[in-house]
Amino acid sequence: MSSPKNSLIKLIVGAGKAAPTPPVGPALGSKGVKAIDFCKQFNAKTEAYLPDTPIPVLITVRPDRSFKFELKSPPTGFLLLKALGKEKGHGKTNILNNEGTLGELSLKHVYEIAKIKKTDTRHSTLPLEGISKSVVGVARSMGIKIVP
Repeated sequence: MSSPKNSLIKLIVGAGKAAPTPPVGPALGSKGVKAIDFCKQFNAKTEAYLPDTPIPVLITVRPDRSFKFELKSPPTGFLLLKALGKEKGHGKTNILNNEGTLGELSLKHVYEIAKIKKTDTRHSTLPLEGISKSVVGVARSMGIKIVP
């Protein structure tokens, strides 16, 4: 007989806005976890962020219904839009002409976003240069021009 295994739940929840409503309540309730316990801990851990900042969270639910969770940094696209001061991205991808760009960001912005992404466990061993190239790729796909 195999032993019970941990369950993993991936969610994106607004900072300080976790509530036992969908998507949080049903996702945790189906695993036998009291959503309100998670919500209190998540909201306390994310109080340093601006309210509603999307925070990816990985929740590990153990067979005894206890849980732990790991916060990730906000999505790269969200960070790029915040740096630009925009709410939404461009409708088209890989824009090369000036009139079609969503805006311009400097390499300094890219580097700062890469430093935020490096705080994630899965990025912590990667060089900043590699993370920066990834950020530039996301920016380009959103119609954001990167200037020196």
